Amino acid sequence: MGKHSPPRPGRLVTTETGPAVTEDLTEDDAEPETGPLRRCIVTRERLPKERMIRFVVGPDRQIVPDLAARLPGRGIWLSASGDVLSLASSLDDGQENKKQGDTNQRHLVRAFARAARGSVSVPPDLSERLQAALVRRIGDCLGLARRAGQAVAGYEKAREVLRTGKFRLVLQASDGSEAERSRFLSGFGPDLTVIEPLSGEALGRVFGRDYVVHVAVATGKLAESLVVEAGRLAGLRNGSARALGSTGATGRETVPVNDVAGANG
Repeated sequence: MGKHSPPRPGRLVTTETGPAVTEDLTEDDAEPETGPLRRCIVTRERLPKERMIRFVVGPDRQIVPDLAARLPGRGIWLSASGDVLSLASSLDDGQENKKQGDTNQRHLVRAFARAARGSVSVPPDLSERLQAALVRRIGDCLGLARRAGQAVAGYEKAREVLRTGKFRLVLQASDGSEAERSRFLSGFGPDLTVIEPLSGEALGRVFGRDYVVHVAVATGKLAESLVVEAGRLAGLRNGSARALGSTGATGRETVPVNDVAGANG
Protein backbone atom coordinates (compact mmCIF):
# COMPACT_ATOMS: atom_id res chain seq x y z
CA MET A 1 0.00 0.00 0.00
CA GLY A 2 1.55 3.31 -1.12
CA LYS A 3 2.20 6.26 1.13
CA HIS A 4 -0.19 9.18 1.13
CA SER A 5 1.04 12.19 -0.80
CA PRO A 6 1.72 15.26 1.36
CA PRO A 7 -0.65 18.21 0.91
CA ARG A 8 0.35 20.53 -1.89
CA PRO A 9 2.04 23.71 -0.54
CA GLY A 10 -0.18 26.73 -0.52
CA ARG A 11 -3.37 24.81 0.34
CA LEU A 12 -5.22 24.54 3.61
CA VAL A 13 -7.70 21.86 4.66
CA THR A 14 -9.82 22.53 7.72
CA THR A 15 -12.78 20.66 9.16
CA GLU A 16 -13.70 23.25 11.79
CA THR A 17 -16.92 24.22 10.02
CA GLY A 18 -18.30 20.81 9.09
CA PRO A 19 -17.32 19.48 5.66
CA ALA A 20 -13.67 19.79 4.75
CA VAL A 21 -12.89 23.10 3.11
CA THR A 22 -9.86 23.63 0.91
CA GLU A 23 -8.74 27.17 0.24
CA ASP A 24 -5.88 28.84 -1.54
CA LEU A 25 -3.35 30.62 0.62
CA THR A 26 -1.88 33.86 -0.64
CA GLU A 27 1.25 35.68 0.34
CA ASP A 28 -0.92 38.14 2.25
CA ASP A 29 -1.93 35.39 4.69
CA ALA A 30 1.67 35.13 5.88
CA GLU A 31 2.76 38.76 5.59
CA PRO A 32 5.06 40.00 8.39
CA GLU A 33 3.83 42.33 11.13
CA THR A 34 5.67 45.43 10.05
CA GLY A 35 4.67 49.02 9.43
CA PRO A 36 1.63 50.93 10.74
CA LEU A 37 -0.99 48.96 8.77
CA ARG A 38 -2.38 45.44 9.15
CA ARG A 39 -4.60 43.39 6.85
CA CYS A 40 -7.97 42.16 8.13
CA ILE A 41 -8.32 38.41 7.54
CA VAL A 42 -12.01 38.83 6.67
CA THR A 43 -12.29 42.03 4.62
CA ARG A 44 -8.67 41.93 3.34
CA GLU A 45 -8.50 45.69 3.97
CA ARG A 46 -5.30 47.29 5.24
CA LEU A 47 -6.08 49.52 8.23
CA PRO A 48 -4.15 51.26 11.01
CA LYS A 49 -3.42 48.93 13.93
CA GLU A 50 -5.45 51.19 16.21
CA ARG A 51 -8.60 50.29 14.28
CA MET A 52 -8.04 46.56 14.55
CA ILE A 53 -7.75 43.73 17.07
CA ARG A 54 -4.86 41.29 17.18
CA PHE A 55 -5.25 37.59 17.95
CA VAL A 56 -2.79 34.76 18.43
CA VAL A 57 -3.23 30.99 18.45
CA GLY A 58 -2.85 29.47 21.91
CA PRO A 59 -1.17 26.14 22.71
CA ASP A 60 -4.55 24.38 22.49
CA ARG A 61 -5.27 26.01 19.10
CA GLN A 62 -7.72 28.37 20.78
CA ILE A 63 -7.94 31.86 19.28
CA VAL A 64 -6.73 34.28 21.96
CA PRO A 65 -7.43 38.06 21.78
CA ASP A 66 -4.34 40.22 22.24
CA LEU A 67 -5.75 43.70 22.77
CA ALA A 68 -2.39 45.12 23.83
CA ALA A 69 -0.69 43.50 20.79
CA ARG A 70 2.14 42.14 22.93
CA LEU A 71 1.69 38.37 23.05
CA PRO A 72 4.34 36.27 21.30
CA GLY A 73 3.49 34.49 18.11
CA ARG A 74 2.33 35.46 14.69
CA GLY A 75 -0.53 37.94 14.88
CA ILE A 76 -3.91 37.50 13.22
CA TRP A 77 -5.77 40.78 12.72
CA LEU A 78 -9.47 41.62 12.47
CA SER A 79 -11.14 44.97 11.89
CA ALA A 80 -12.74 46.26 15.10
CA SER A 81 -16.17 46.19 13.52
CA GLY A 82 -19.37 44.48 14.53
CA ASP A 83 -20.06 43.92 10.83
CA VAL A 84 -16.94 41.75 10.63
CA LEU A 85 -17.23 40.09 14.02
CA SER A 86 -20.97 39.30 13.97
CA LEU A 87 -21.40 35.99 15.76
CA ALA A 88 -24.46 33.82 16.31
CA SER A 89 -24.65 34.74 19.99
CA SER A 90 -25.29 38.38 19.13
CA LEU A 91 -28.40 37.62 17.09
CA ASP A 92 -32.00 37.02 18.10
CA ASP A 93 -33.37 33.54 18.65
CA GLY A 94 -35.39 33.54 15.43
CA GLN A 95 -34.73 30.64 13.09
CA GLU A 96 -33.59 32.84 10.23
CA ASN A 97 -31.32 34.91 12.45
CA LYS A 98 -29.85 31.77 13.99
CA LYS A 99 -29.17 30.35 10.55
CA GLN A 100 -27.43 33.57 9.52
CA GLY A 101 -25.48 33.58 12.77
CA ASP A 102 -24.27 30.04 12.15
CA THR A 103 -23.14 31.08 8.68
CA ASN A 104 -21.28 34.10 10.11
CA GLN A 105 -19.59 31.91 12.71
CA ARG A 106 -18.45 29.38 10.10
CA HIS A 107 -17.10 32.16 7.91
CA LEU A 108 -15.18 33.63 10.85
CA VAL A 109 -13.71 30.27 11.88
CA ARG A 110 -12.69 29.60 8.28
CA ALA A 111 -10.92 32.97 8.08
CA PHE A 112 -9.04 32.30 11.34
CA ALA A 113 -8.11 28.78 10.22
CA ARG A 114 -6.76 30.03 6.93
CA ALA A 115 -4.63 32.68 8.64
CA ALA A 116 -3.43 30.19 11.26
CA ARG A 117 -2.69 27.52 8.62
CA GLY A 118 -4.62 24.90 10.53
CA SER A 119 -7.74 24.13 12.50
CA VAL A 120 -8.58 26.49 15.36
CA SER A 121 -11.19 26.91 18.06
CA VAL A 122 -13.12 30.20 18.11
CA PRO A 123 -15.44 30.96 21.09
CA PRO A 124 -19.01 31.57 19.90
CA ASP A 125 -19.26 34.55 22.26
CA LEU A 126 -16.02 36.13 21.05
CA SER A 127 -17.66 39.49 20.35
CA GLU A 128 -19.06 39.77 23.86
CA ARG A 129 -15.72 38.78 25.39
CA LEU A 130 -13.93 41.44 23.39
CA GLN A 131 -16.42 44.12 24.37
CA ALA A 132 -16.13 43.24 28.06
CA ALA A 133 -12.33 43.26 27.83
CA LEU A 134 -12.31 46.66 26.13
CA VAL A 135 -14.61 48.09 28.79
CA ARG A 136 -12.16 46.87 31.44
CA ARG A 137 -9.22 48.38 29.54
CA ILE A 138 -11.00 51.73 29.33
CA GLY A 139 -11.74 51.63 33.06
CA ASP A 140 -8.15 50.70 33.88
CA CYS A 141 -6.74 53.42 31.64
CA LEU A 142 -9.07 56.02 33.14
CA GLY A 143 -8.04 54.87 36.60
CA LEU A 144 -4.40 55.44 35.72
CA ALA A 145 -5.25 58.91 34.46
CA ARG A 146 -7.12 59.71 37.68
CA ARG A 147 -4.24 58.56 39.89
CA ALA A 148 -1.80 60.60 37.81
CA GLY A 149 -3.92 63.71 38.21
CA GLN A 150 -4.79 63.67 34.51
CA ALA A 151 -8.53 62.96 34.87
CA VAL A 152 -11.05 65.13 36.70
CA ALA A 153 -14.71 64.23 37.29
CA GLY A 154 -17.70 66.42 38.03
CA TYR A 155 -19.51 69.18 36.18
CA GLU A 156 -17.78 72.26 37.63
CA LYS A 157 -14.32 70.74 38.21
CA ALA A 158 -14.17 69.25 34.73
CA ARG A 159 -15.25 72.49 33.08
CA GLU A 160 -12.67 74.37 35.13
CA VAL A 161 -9.74 72.25 33.90
CA LEU A 162 -11.05 72.36 30.33
CA ARG A 163 -10.71 76.15 30.42
CA THR A 164 -6.96 75.75 30.95
CA GLY A 165 -6.62 74.27 27.46
CA LYS A 166 -4.53 71.37 28.75
CA PHE A 167 -7.50 69.00 28.97
CA ARG A 168 -8.96 68.27 25.53
CA LEU A 169 -10.69 64.91 25.99
CA VAL A 170 -14.14 64.56 27.55
CA LEU A 171 -15.77 61.31 28.63
CA GLN A 172 -19.50 61.56 29.21
CA ALA A 173 -21.84 58.93 30.60
CA SER A 174 -23.59 57.09 27.79
CA ASP A 175 -26.82 57.11 29.80
CA GLY A 176 -26.56 60.72 30.97
CA SER A 177 -29.07 63.40 30.08
CA GLU A 178 -28.49 64.68 26.55
CA ALA A 179 -29.50 68.18 27.64
CA GLU A 180 -27.00 68.16 30.52
CA ARG A 181 -24.22 66.77 28.34
CA SER A 182 -24.81 69.51 25.78
CA ARG A 183 -24.91 72.17 28.49
CA PHE A 184 -21.58 70.94 29.86
CA LEU A 185 -19.92 71.36 26.45
CA SER A 186 -21.37 74.80 25.76
CA GLY A 187 -18.83 77.57 25.38
CA PHE A 188 -15.94 75.35 24.33
CA GLY A 189 -14.43 75.29 20.88
CA PRO A 190 -14.64 72.51 18.29
CA ASP A 191 -11.29 70.99 19.24
CA LEU A 192 -12.60 68.92 22.14
CA THR A 193 -12.79 65.16 21.59
CA VAL A 194 -15.91 63.67 23.18
CA ILE A 195 -16.43 59.95 23.75
CA GLU A 196 -19.15 57.99 25.56
CA PRO A 197 -17.75 54.52 26.22
CA LEU A 198 -19.18 53.86 29.71
CA SER A 199 -22.31 54.34 31.74
CA GLY A 200 -22.45 56.82 34.59
CA GLU A 201 -22.26 53.96 37.09
CA ALA A 202 -19.12 52.55 35.43
CA LEU A 203 -17.49 56.01 35.39
CA GLY A 204 -18.48 56.45 39.03
CA ARG A 205 -16.68 53.27 40.06
CA VAL A 206 -13.41 54.65 38.69
CA PHE A 207 -13.76 57.77 40.87
CA GLY A 208 -15.25 56.10 43.94
CA ARG A 209 -18.70 57.58 43.40
CA ASP A 210 -22.14 56.21 42.69
CA TYR A 211 -22.55 58.01 39.38
CA VAL A 212 -20.43 60.31 37.19
CA VAL A 213 -21.53 62.04 33.97
CA HIS A 214 -18.58 64.26 33.01
CA VAL A 215 -14.85 63.51 33.02
CA ALA A 216 -12.10 65.68 31.54
CA VAL A 217 -8.76 64.07 30.63
CA ALA A 218 -5.46 65.85 30.06
CA THR A 219 -3.76 65.70 26.67
CA GLY A 220 -1.22 62.87 26.51
CA LYS A 221 -0.71 59.17 25.92
CA LEU A 222 -3.44 58.07 28.32
CA ALA A 223 -5.98 60.29 26.56
CA GLU A 224 -4.88 58.90 23.20
CA SER A 225 -5.27 55.34 24.50
CA LEU A 226 -8.78 56.10 25.77
CA VAL A 227 -9.83 57.42 22.37
CA VAL A 228 -8.44 54.36 20.58
CA GLU A 229 -10.04 51.85 22.96
CA ALA A 230 -13.38 53.68 22.90
CA GLY A 231 -13.27 53.67 19.11
CA ARG A 232 -12.61 49.94 18.96
CA LEU A 233 -15.46 49.31 21.39
CA ALA A 234 -17.75 51.54 19.34
CA GLY A 235 -16.81 49.61 16.23
CA LEU A 236 -17.71 46.27 17.80
CA ARG A 237 -20.98 47.60 19.20
CA ASN A 238 -22.11 49.62 16.21
CA GLY A 239 -20.56 48.01 13.14
CA SER A 240 -17.99 50.71 12.52
CA ALA A 241 -14.21 50.47 12.61
CA ARG A 242 -13.88 54.18 13.40
CA ALA A 243 -11.11 54.74 15.92
CA LEU A 244 -11.52 58.43 16.67
CA GLY A 245 -13.89 60.36 18.88
CA SER A 246 -15.74 63.47 17.91
CA THR A 247 -14.47 65.99 15.39
CA GLY A 248 -15.54 68.67 17.82
CA ALA A 249 -17.68 69.34 20.83
CA THR A 250 -20.01 71.69 19.02
CA GLY A 251 -20.96 69.13 16.41
CA ARG A 252 -21.72 66.52 19.10
CA GLU A 253 -20.32 63.80 16.82
CA THR A 254 -19.38 61.47 19.63
CA VAL A 255 -18.39 57.84 19.63
CA PRO A 256 -21.74 56.25 20.50
CA VAL A 257 -20.56 53.47 22.80
CA ASN A 258 -22.95 52.21 25.42
CA ASP A 259 -21.86 50.22 28.45
CA VAL A 260 -24.25 47.36 29.13
CA ALA A 261 -25.00 45.43 32.28
CA GLY A 262 -22.61 42.60 32.87
CA ALA A 263 -19.89 44.03 30.64
CA ASN A 264 -18.21 46.26 33.16
CA GLY A 265 -15.94 43.58 34.57
